[in-house]
Amino acid sequence: MTQNDCNDGHREDIHWPSLVAAISSISAVGIAIGLGLPLLSIILEKRGIPSTLIGLNSAMAGIASMLAAPVTTRLAHDFGVARTMIAAVVIAAISGLGFYYAEAFWMWFPLRLFFHGATTTLFILSEFWINAAAPPSRRGLVLGIYSTVLSVGFAVGPFIFSFLGSDGILPFAIGSGIILLAAIPIFLARGESPELDEKPDMHFFRYIFLVPTATAAVFVFGAASVGGLSLFPIYATRVGFTEAQSALLLTVMGVGNMVFQIPLGMLSDVLKDRRILLSLLAIIGLGGSLLIPILVHSWLAMAILLLLWGGSVSGLYTIGLSHLGSRLTGAELAAANAAFIFCYAVGTVAGPQAVGGAMDIAGNNGFAWAIAGFFALYVLVSLTRLLFKSPRG
Repeated sequence: MTQNDCNDGHREDIHWPSLVAAISSISAVGIAIGLGLPLLSIILEKRGIPSTLIGLNSAMAGIASMLAAPVTTRLAHDFGVARTMIAAVVIAAISGLGFYYAEAFWMWFPLRLFFHGATTTLFILSEFWINAAAPPSRRGLVLGIYSTVLSVGFAVGPFIFSFLGSDGILPFAIGSGIILLAAIPIFLARGESPELDEKPDMHFFRYIFLVPTATAAVFVFGAASVGGLSLFPIYATRVGFTEAQSALLLTVMGVGNMVFQIPLGMLSDVLKDRRILLSLLAIIGLGGSLLIPILVHSWLAMAILLLLWGGSVSGLYTIGLSHLGSRLTGAELAAANAAFIFCYAVGTVAGPQAVGGAMDIAGNNGFAWAIAGFFALYVLVSLTRLLFKSPRG
């Protein structure tokens, strides 16, 4: 069922209790992930693990998401959205703390599966919750608010890391504690969570191709963001920045994400075709990637670039999700949202592998070239879709 079929009966006011619960819970997870990704990469680098293997371990996040995405809607249907989210919070917190106690490198692979499988469930259900609570005419604005608050979490995470460093149990304990806080708003608003009384009409994988411009956008965003976030601290320290300076650069990029999302969301609400905006954001992502090797010798120049580039690139996720929500509702939206996250997960598998491998083969500049390659791919896909003018999106 398409969104247009039910606009007449859809509430046009913003349902704030649901939005506050879903947004605040996933933002706590965002802080923990923003802290954890650079923390884990730096620890592995200190242990002498090659960047390709660090990328492989980071890619387990995507594999976990690919495993969790197809079953999340079914779990929410059987046990309820709020109950499933609370269980995922507990699993993520326990596994997050487990990294500190797991001294053998191989143990980090199953821990990544549990941690990122649980956080994938949280992302899918929180975004479904938010999309279900958003009025169609203000969906871009609502998702812009969601992305802004989430970006605050991703910015705060590296900022916390810049103070705590990578030694001892404290950064792990704080990360796990923050995740546990996510259960509080979910529990308080459990009566507001959407119900999944129906099962999706189609097989899970068919939803990947239902709105291809959205799913391709989130694939590229996943590859660029996770590949970049996981390996940027290593790239930055290799070109001469300190751990604190590299963490602050990630914080600056998070600030860009935070500032850009609401304006981009509002802009998408007034556009007839969101694919035009998605194509423009991909072109900016490509250009910004190619500027990284040129500006990397200046911390200030890199900060300005990451502020503007990071904010624009993160719009691929927000606008892609808004484009998806404008097409579907109910169980169909939940399943498509799971497919959306699945494509993001595929990107997070490809991204760290491509970036880590490019750095091993081509040196430090391989970092930027690999990320640029992903954006070039989406520019090609999005412009092709626009030329064919597919009404399905």
